[in-house]
Amino acid sequence: MNATTHLTGQKYIDLIRGGASYLRHHVKTVNDLNVFPIPDGDTGDNMLLTMLGGAEISDTDDSISAASSHVAKGMLLGARGNSGVILSQFFDGIAQGFCGLNSASADDVCSAFLVGVEHAYSSVLRPTEGTILTVAKEATNFACNSGANDLESFMEAFIDEARRSLDRTPELLEVLKKAGVVDSGAAGLIYIMEGMLRTLRGENIAEEKFDYSKDNRSLDFSLFDENSKMSFGYCTELLVRLQTSKTDIENFDTANVTRFLENVGDSIVCVKTDSILKIHVHTLTPEKVLEYCRGFGEFLTVKIENMTLQHSNNDSPILSDNEQKKERTKYGVVAVASGDGIKNTFYELGADVVVDGGQSMNPSTDDFIKAFEKANADTIFVFPNNSNIILAAKQAANIFTDGKVYVVESKTIGHGYAALSMMNPDLESENEILCEFASAMEGVVTAEISKSVRDSIMQENVPVACGDYIGIVGKEILTSDKCRLDAVVNTIDRSKISEHDIVIVIRGIDSDAIETDAISQHVKKCNPFAEVYTIDGGQDVYSYIIVAE
Repeated sequence: MNATTHLTGQKYIDLIRGGASYLRHHVKTVNDLNVFPIPDGDTGDNMLLTMLGGAEISDTDDSISAASSHVAKGMLLGARGNSGVILSQFFDGIAQGFCGLNSASADDVCSAFLVGVEHAYSSVLRPTEGTILTVAKEATNFACNSGANDLESFMEAFIDEARRSLDRTPELLEVLKKAGVVDSGAAGLIYIMEGMLRTLRGENIAEEKFDYSKDNRSLDFSLFDENSKMSFGYCTELLVRLQTSKTDIENFDTANVTRFLENVGDSIVCVKTDSILKIHVHTLTPEKVLEYCRGFGEFLTVKIENMTLQHSNNDSPILSDNEQKKERTKYGVVAVASGDGIKNTFYELGADVVVDGGQSMNPSTDDFIKAFEKANADTIFVFPNNSNIILAAKQAANIFTDGKVYVVESKTIGHGYAALSMMNPDLESENEILCEFASAMEGVVTAEISKSVRDSIMQENVPVACGDYIGIVGKEILTSDKCRLDAVVNTIDRSKISEHDIVIVIRGIDSDAIETDAISQHVKKCNPFAEVYTIDGGQDVYSYIIVAE
C-alpha cells in the first residue's frame, strides 16, 4: 500500500467518519472510565455525538480548508459535555490550521494539530493537566518531532505517544489515581484517532451505516409539505428505564437492540448504564423503535425530530405552535434540569426555557442556542446546574449573537435553585444581578444519593462495594451503605445539612414516599427550626438530591 502524502477534503471527511465509527464500537469502554462509581458515565456518548455533528455532512469535492471548516461547525454545534466541547475546539483549531489549503501534507497536518491543541487549551479558563488536553498536546508534539513524512506515519506516532500519555494521566490528576482509572476523554480521543488511522489505511471499520446525507441548505418548510415524501427520516432519541418485570436487567444484551435498530435505521448509538438504556437512531419508522423498546422498559425521555426540517443547517430553532417566541424582554433565563418535577420547579422560579438535561444527558451547544432563541431577551442568564455542562453553555454563548448571554456557573441543581430564587430583575445593572446570584450560591450544599455500579476505594475511609448506596457532596464520597435510608441520613449528618435553615429534599423516580418522610423527620429532629420542603423531582441516576441553603 502506498503511503498517503496529501489529505484532500473528501478524505478528511472519511477520516472523521472512521473516527466516529471506531469510537462507536468502544463508547461503553469510555463511559465506564467514570471517576464516581455511579451510573452517570457519559463521556463516550458525549464525544460520539460531538463527532457525529462533524461526520454527518454531505460528501464533497471541496478543499481541505472548506471540508474541515464544515466538519468543525458541525462539531461545535453538536458538542456535549466538557470532553465533547474540548474535542470540538481541537478540531476547530485544526480547521483553522488548514485554512486556505486545497490539500494538506504531513507537515500541514502537523501545523494544524498544533493550532488545534492551542485552540483547545484556550477554550478552557483553567486547563487541567492529566486530561484530554494533556494527551492531545503530548501526542501532537511527539508526532510533529517524529520526522514523519506521510500521514500514516504521523498518525501512528500520534497514537503511540497518546497511549503512553494516557497511562500517565493518573499521576497528573489525583482524582483519577484514587478512582483507579485513566482519563475518559483522553481515551475517547485515542479511539477516534485509531479509527482515523484505520480508515487512512483502507480498513473497513464501520459495521453500522451512519447517515451522511444531510444537506446544508437553510431551513425551508417547503422541503416537507403535504405532498412530500419522507426521505431523511426522524432523529429518534430515547432514554429507557429497564424494568425487572420485563427483562433481565443484569444480563441485558445491547447487541440484540443494536441488531434490531440496524434493521430499521442507522446512525445508531445504544448504550446501557446500570438500568438506563440510551438509544439514538435515524429511522423512517420511529413507531417501531418505540414499540420494541417498550417491551423491556419504560420511557424516561422521548425525542423525535424530522431531520428534513430540524437538521437543514439553520441556526434558528424549530418552534411548535405552542412554543412560539415570546415578546422580546429585557431579561431572560435558561436553566438545565432533568426530571419533570425539577423542570417545573425552575419554571415556577421564573425560567423562560428549561433545557432537558443533566447527569448522563448533557445538552449540546446547539440545544443551548435554540433555547436562547426561545428566551428572546436582550440579556440571558444561563444556569447549567452541572459542572460538565458549563463549557457547552459558554460555547453557545460565544456563538449566539442575538443578545448578551451570561453563563452563571451553577454546578449543581442546588446552586441553580438558590440563585434563581433570589433573582431581582429590578436591579439597575446586569453585574448587580450576577453578584446576587454569586452571593445566593455561597454556602449552598447539594448532596446526591446514588447506587454504586462497582467497587471503589476512591476515598480510603469510605470503601464502596458494588450495589451500595453512596452519598456524594461535591467531589467527595461521604458514605457507602447497603440501606438507602442509612446512606441519606449519614450524608445529611456528615455534611451538616441539618444545620442549615432551609432543606429541600428532591425525590428521584425510584424514591419512596415513606422513606422521604423519614428523611424530613430526621432533619427536623436534628434542627427543629429548619424549614424542610419536598419536591417530587422525577430525576434518574440520583435517588435523592438534597439541597441546603
